[in-house]
Amino acid sequence: MTTTELTSDAAPASRPPWTETAKRVLPRQLSGLTLLPALVVVIIIGGVVNDAFLSRQNIINLLQQSSELSVVVVASTLILIVGKFDLSLESVFGLAPMVAAFLVTPLSIGGSGWDLNPFLAILVCLTVGGLVGVINGFLVVRLKLNAFITTLAALILLRGVTLGVSGGKTLFDLPEPMLFLGKTTFAGVPISILLAGGLFVVAGLVLRYHTFGRQLYAIGGNPDAARAAGISVDRTIRVVFVIAGVLAALAGLMLAGRVESVTAAQGQNLIFTVFAAAVIGGISLDGGKGTMLGALTGVLLLGCIQNILTLAQLPTFWIDASFGAIILVALIITRLTSGRDGA
Repeated sequence: MTTTELTSDAAPASRPPWTETAKRVLPRQLSGLTLLPALVVVIIIGGVVNDAFLSRQNIINLLQQSSELSVVVVASTLILIVGKFDLSLESVFGLAPMVAAFLVTPLSIGGSGWDLNPFLAILVCLTVGGLVGVINGFLVVRLKLNAFITTLAALILLRGVTLGVSGGKTLFDLPEPMLFLGKTTFAGVPISILLAGGLFVVAGLVLRYHTFGRQLYAIGGNPDAARAAGISVDRTIRVVFVIAGVLAALAGLMLAGRVESVTAAQGQNLIFTVFAAAVIGGISLDGGKGTMLGALTGVLLLGCIQNILTLAQLPTFWIDASFGAIILVALIITRLTSGRDGA
């Protein structure tokens, strides 16, 4: 990507004619549709293998169980597009709601006994996620530390903090406001599904039409050229880390509401599924490539496969193994069709 192209993206007044813009934008958007045939095939297979797969209740369960993953995938996609990694999202997913639960639950079940107002606890939950994002952004942008190793260290550190806060216990008996996102339905549809879908739509529109979205692609494609085009690269990356942290905390709160508790191991190994959905959805690990539509189809494909294998009563370890196989197949197909490494 050249400096001229970056400038045209960042400054609407200097865009090329609409026909040329369409040639640049449409391939990127259509790339998000490449998984749709595979998704359709999986759905057909699921319906044939088990009659319960296409039932309304099972579809709702599938989508609700995928909603928390979806929110974390949105967060991870934004970070991957700018060419960075954030493995700590997995631990934020568990730590943020655990801190909130600790502040509102009684001593008798392992809480603090402070009986904090649940709405303040929700604010604390989101603040914890944002604070982790601030710290990660500082370490990666200001101190120039490797994002992968830095956030891996944060993942391990925060997992230990979660165990320390909870004492290894599961905190339950959460107040109703903290259960809202996981239990509430609207017109028979869990609000968590609507929230996850809304986040995909908003993030997709921002990436496609807003200056901020175009800046993310520019930074991921070539940060030096982005700087030359007048984009504040460091500040933008920091903002993305904060947004991702808040979204991971929100997703953790959604799961806590659905299961009406927070376990010490909440979110463990989640990041592997997040990267699986992103990679098969066409999100480049090198940055500057991918769409929210592609990420969404990746989530849905994994969700359908997991649901089918669960209905078939397959052991969990085979389901995990299938995700690894899917990633390898996706990388091989990308390599054969594009002539370049999918990562």
